[in-house]
Amino acid sequence: MLREELNDLVQKRCQKTPGEADERELYGVLLEYTKEKLKEKPVIEGGRKLYYISAEFLIGKLLSNNLINLGIYDEAAEFLKEYGKDLAHIEEAEPEPSLGNGGLGRLAACFLDSIATLGLSGDGIGLNYHMGLFRQVFEDRKQKEVPNPWIEQEGWLNDTGISFEVPFKDFTLTSALYDIDVAGYENGKNKLHLFDVKGVDESIIEDGISFDKKEVAKNLTLFLYPDDSDEAGNLLRIYQQYFMVSNGAQLILKECEQKGYDLRKLHEHVAVQINDTHPSMVIPELIRLLVQKNIDFNEAVEIVEKTCAYTNHTILAEALEKWPVHYLEQVAPQIVPIIKELDIRVKARYHNPEVAIIDEQNRVHMAHMDIHYGYSVNGVAALHTEILKNSELKPFYDIYPQKFNNKTNGITFRRWLLHCNHELTQWIGRYVDGFKKDADKLEGLLAHIDDEEALDGLLAVKHQKKEELSAYLKETEGLEIDSDSIFDIQVKRLHEYKRQQMNALYAIYKYLEIKAGRKPATPITMIFGAKAAPAYHIAKDIIHLILCIQELVERDPEVSPYLNVVMVENYNVTMAEHLIPACDISEQISLASKEASGTGNMKFMLNGAVTLGTEDGANVEIHELVGDDNIYIFGESSDQVIEHYKNHDYRAADYYINDEQIRELINFIISPEMMKIGEPYHLLRIHAELIQKDWFMTLLDLKDYIAAKERIYKDYEDRRAWSKKMLVNIAKAGYFSSDRTIAQYNEDIWKLRG
Repeated sequence: MLREELNDLVQKRCQKTPGEADERELYGVLLEYTKEKLKEKPVIEGGRKLYYISAEFLIGKLLSNNLINLGIYDEAAEFLKEYGKDLAHIEEAEPEPSLGNGGLGRLAACFLDSIATLGLSGDGIGLNYHMGLFRQVFEDRKQKEVPNPWIEQEGWLNDTGISFEVPFKDFTLTSALYDIDVAGYENGKNKLHLFDVKGVDESIIEDGISFDKKEVAKNLTLFLYPDDSDEAGNLLRIYQQYFMVSNGAQLILKECEQKGYDLRKLHEHVAVQINDTHPSMVIPELIRLLVQKNIDFNEAVEIVEKTCAYTNHTILAEALEKWPVHYLEQVAPQIVPIIKELDIRVKARYHNPEVAIIDEQNRVHMAHMDIHYGYSVNGVAALHTEILKNSELKPFYDIYPQKFNNKTNGITFRRWLLHCNHELTQWIGRYVDGFKKDADKLEGLLAHIDDEEALDGLLAVKHQKKEELSAYLKETEGLEIDSDSIFDIQVKRLHEYKRQQMNALYAIYKYLEIKAGRKPATPITMIFGAKAAPAYHIAKDIIHLILCIQELVERDPEVSPYLNVVMVENYNVTMAEHLIPACDISEQISLASKEASGTGNMKFMLNGAVTLGTEDGANVEIHELVGDDNIYIFGESSDQVIEHYKNHDYRAADYYINDEQIRELINFIISPEMMKIGEPYHLLRIHAELIQKDWFMTLLDLKDYIAAKERIYKDYEDRRAWSKKMLVNIAKAGYFSSDRTIAQYNEDIWKLRG
């Protein structure tokens, strides 16, 4: 049936045979066909519905994912193959939706997939950013930000015709709602609701990604996380957040009323999950709208308290949003009296200023409002949740121990295995059944830990993926990498706590080692990928440092046969789908106690990479699952790091002054060789930062990190032992399926009925 339908559609759309059509035309055919199949899927209904509100949904390209979840991927790929066409190449024509930045948005996308796969009624609510975060380009070894347009006339967005009025202080905006269908694997579908502004105007973007931030009616849905280094940028973020939650709240109440529900029993029909603090204003907005519908204020507060739940994604205090009251008054004055009343009630009950919603500086703590006026607070890894309970949110845990719970993050393993690593999927399928639906079945691979044929097959798959990555990077970025080298990869958002700077210092160490004649047994390729927030100057300096090292190594014929340092441009989901299957060593080196969870670590593990990391975030649980022999842990523990912060006893300068090796590595940043390649201003600034501040203790763990890297490279040489480490990691990755995470959210928090 599929063959006939696709054949007919190609003829109808292109007036050609499938063999004559080009990849762009075939992409259009598959898009239309898949959207029609999605229309036929039943919408998942249930007694209670989840609304998952998030500023980010990093959904990636959707064609292959939808074909997999519809159960027609293999058939479609086979059909195209008969005409000499490759589905992976055809998918290159698809623009990646620019709706997220990093782990927060990717997690939200995984969750929507798993919610539908488990047959639960649950929709996402977000904004339809036209230009996304930005597209990263490298110029003069520095990051430059340019717009990243992705919306095409024909795409996955469906115009619903639904709109709402959102009142701001000085004007009202009319929204337009676009939906993307979210198909579950072998199940029905839910929706991702994306709100846009009817008057958005892309032409106001000037050089790079700059635009008039005060033209809110024209700019509100242009960019994710507009630069907030000035007041106009801060206000724009509040405009975006209020626009998102007001539309979301109006949609929730509209759908409830259409179903004939009594809004006084809203919590019986609805669960609202607040993903990080960006959607926190949904609490006062829901109260406001319920009061408008003639519900008493006290009752409205009680209803909302039983409806909303909050996920905390960070331990970093600066990442918990705190908005000055006068900012909120400039944007949405109608919710300010509600927030003030909620604060008065908290202060009447609890006399500890640490738990107030509005602090002495007249700032609204969004997370505090979520905790007081929601019924659940969850962390996203076991260690993270314990830190929240014992230190960061301890005053709240003392008040509401029953609200706190842990939900360790997960990944949509179908996307990160079936979609991006067909060869590994086939290899697994030879040894275990049922894993596509139930990731726990991967444990069955452990029965083959001594099967030489299986282990050789696993090594062969990894080598093939490395060859494919080498070809892809040469074709797309002009980068030359050796597929017989060790692929050591660190890809994630650029932030000092994730410590890309420590990995860069190791690259310097290895460069100097090779110059001194100490060459590695197997060549090493160090791959970085990361975007830095436009106003985060130190993060941009780290990118400059890495790109300078890349050029230094590339130019040196003595070193380049043994070491290659590359940074891929515009790291996104598509690039991740090429990098992760090819990775040998997964760098998860955040300062212990600072990474809430991480999900890249899970994707790499699933694809047979071995983790080199600190005892942080979900690395702790990976370590517990795979055991000491199948992970490389280094660095001080989270307890030790927390003590350093408490005692203010870490001074980077002491390490620099007292340790000759550390001093040599740091000073190399401003050596003549580096200054010749890079810009002195940026290299001097990162050099000074590492000695004088080093907020995230790079130098604390540097020598232990170097030792761990040397150990992992040495162990890589024993290919049989290494293949066993790979197998154990894949076998134990099933725990990190987002299907498991969502089942736990549902059992403990949402209580949706399928």
